[in-house]
Amino acid sequence: MKKTILLLAAIGMSTASFAQKDEIKAANKALKSGDAAAVLSALDGAASTIDNAEAKYVNQFYFLQGEAYAIQAKAGDFSAYDKAVAAYTKAMESETASGKTKYTADIKQKFAVMTSEIVNAAVSDNNEEKYKDAAEKLFLSYSLSPQDTIYLYYAASSAVNGNEYELSLKYYNMLKDINYDGSEEKFSARNIETGEREEMPKSQRDLMVKSGAYDEPKDERTPSKFNEIIKNIALIYTQLGEDDKAMSAYVEAREVNPNDVGLILNQANLYFKQGEKEKFKSLMNEATELDPTNPDLFYNIGVINMEQGNPAEARTAYQKAIDLSPTYINAYLNLSTSFVNEGNALIDEMNKLGSSKKDIARYDELKAEKQAFFKKAAEALESGLAANDNNTDLLSQLKNIYGALGDNVNYMRVKKLLEE
Repeated sequence: MKKTILLLAAIGMSTASFAQKDEIKAANKALKSGDAAAVLSALDGAASTIDNAEAKYVNQFYFLQGEAYAIQAKAGDFSAYDKAVAAYTKAMESETASGKTKYTADIKQKFAVMTSEIVNAAVSDNNEEKYKDAAEKLFLSYSLSPQDTIYLYYAASSAVNGNEYELSLKYYNMLKDINYDGSEEKFSARNIETGEREEMPKSQRDLMVKSGAYDEPKDERTPSKFNEIIKNIALIYTQLGEDDKAMSAYVEAREVNPNDVGLILNQANLYFKQGEKEKFKSLMNEATELDPTNPDLFYNIGVINMEQGNPAEARTAYQKAIDLSPTYINAYLNLSTSFVNEGNALIDEMNKLGSSKKDIARYDELKAEKQAFFKKAAEALESGLAANDNNTDLLSQLKNIYGALGDNVNYMRVKKLLEE
C-alpha cells in the first residue's frame, strides 16, 4: 500500500514538473514577442507549485516574471517596477541557493538600467512639483542600488518639498541609521581668460592647469550632511507636534555640532513654543556669542525680553540689531513700542489719583514721565525714517504717537507724508 501511495505521489510530482516546464516554455515564447500580459498569464499556471519545482525552473520562472513586469514598467506603469524588482530578487536568491548563476549577472545589469530610468522619472516629477511621486521613485532607486545612498537623501528632500513629513521622517531616520555623510570632494581651478573659478573632474582639472589655461587649483570637501539630517528630523517632529522627540533630536544634533547657530536657534524656538522663556533667552545669548554680527539674533532677544517685562534689556537688544542693520524696520518699531508701553503703564496710576493737591502734583509728575517716554518713542521712529525713506509702517506709528503727545505740527507733517 505504501509503495502505491509513493508511486502516485511521484507520478503527481512528475506531472506538475511537466506542467511547469510547458508553462515556462510558453512564457518564454511570449516574452520573445514582447507580450508581457501573455508572459504573466502563462506563469500564473505554475505559480502555486513553482517553489517546489527544480531549481532551474524556479530561477527561470522568477526571471521571466521580472522581465514581464519590467516591460510593463517601461510602458508607463510605475507600480510594475516594484514587482519587477521583487521577482528579479527572488530569481537571484534562488540562484544563490542552488549554486547556479545563469541570470544573476544579467539581472544586476538590468537593475543598473532600471535605476537610471527611475531616477530620470523622479527628476521629471520634481520638475513638475509631483514631489511624493519623486520621493517614492528615488527611494526605489536606492533599493535597487543601496550603495548610492544619495538617492535616499534626495528621496527625503523631495518628500519634505511635498510636505510629506511622515514619509520624509522615515527616510531621514534611515539616513541617520546608516550614518550618512554625503560630503563630496570638489575640484576646481581658475579660468585665466575669464577669471572665473570652475568645477570639473580632478583629471580634467589637472590637465587644464598643465595646459596653462587654468591656474589656482583647489581641492575642497563639502560639509557633512549628517547634522542637516538630524536637524531636519527635529524640525519634522516639531511640525508633527511631537515636541519631546524633536527636543531629543536637537540635543543629539548639538552633541555632534555644538556651535551650529542654526541648531541653537531651532532648539531655542522649541523652548519658546513650550513656554521655556529663560531657556530660550539663554540659547539666544549663546547664539549671539557665536554669531555676534547677526541682527536677527539680537532682535529676537529684544522680543523675549519685552514679553518678560524687561524693557531696558529689550531696548539694548533692539539698538544692537539697529547698529548692525541700520534699516531694520521691525527693530525701530519695537524699540519705539517699548517706550510707548512704559508710558502707557503709568496711565492706571494716573487714573486712580484724586483731586487733592498732592494727587494733582503726582498726576503732573506722571504725565511728564509719560510724555518723556512717548518722545523717546517718536525719536526712535524718526531715526528709522532717516534710514528708511518714508516707510509707511514707521510713519503710521509715528503719527499716532504725535497725536497722543498733542504735537499737532508734527502730526500734520507725518500725516502729509503718509498721504503722498
